[in-house]
Amino acid sequence: MVTQLLFGDLMEIKGRKNSWIKIRCIDDNYIAWVDEKQINVIDASQYKKLSNQKYSYSEDLVAPLLNTSDKSVQTIVMGSKIRCISTNTNEFNLVGNAYKLEGQLRSPAKKLNRNQLIEDAFAYLNTPYLWGGKTPMGIDCSGFTQMVYAMNGIPLPRDASQQAESGHAMSFIEEAEEGDLAFFDNSEGRITHVGIMLERHRIIHASGKVRVDRIDHQGIFRDDLNDYSHSLRIIKKLS
Repeated sequence: MVTQLLFGDLMEIKGRKNSWIKIRCIDDNYIAWVDEKQINVIDASQYKKLSNQKYSYSEDLVAPLLNTSDKSVQTIVMGSKIRCISTNTNEFNLVGNAYKLEGQLRSPAKKLNRNQLIEDAFAYLNTPYLWGGKTPMGIDCSGFTQMVYAMNGIPLPRDASQQAESGHAMSFIEEAEEGDLAFFDNSEGRITHVGIMLERHRIIHASGKVRVDRIDHQGIFRDDLNDYSHSLRIIKKLS
């Protein structure tokens, strides 16, 4: 698994092989394969309509979603996109089905609020690490930063090495603010890890689980290991 799609994500079909569909994720241009049972295939006019609609993000870690057309219930996770919803009833229509969400919604931020960004980051605290994951059930380092920043109005690419190409570099760790992104490389100099800076030289990141550790000019120091786990490469400010 290389990434995940959440409820409401849009994609473009690029090819087929048996029951597998090759897609391009619209938000970050990621290319992947999905089982045809995992998606709803729609026509071009439906896609255009959905892509032009405003959407809100689900704020709850997990929220029940009732399909009022067939009375079935499914769960959606934090960061799922809900389009054209009634603010009074939390009801909306999607591809011929009527839904009602039992949960909280938030419109995409127009300006970065660092306090909100940090609050969202801590909502994932202790989430197990999952390669390719983007949910509170399991998440990887770049999926974590991508989801937190997306909900706060800043789209990021999917992988840490791609995210490192965004923003403005800080010369010293002392210049970093809460919410800035810190990137880490391996012995070959390739960026393989990313996390979100906190106050007092701490960082929240997904490594084994979403956790908080100390950070200095050398990298991430794990108190439980009494050693450094990641080597700091660069800190970037995105706003």
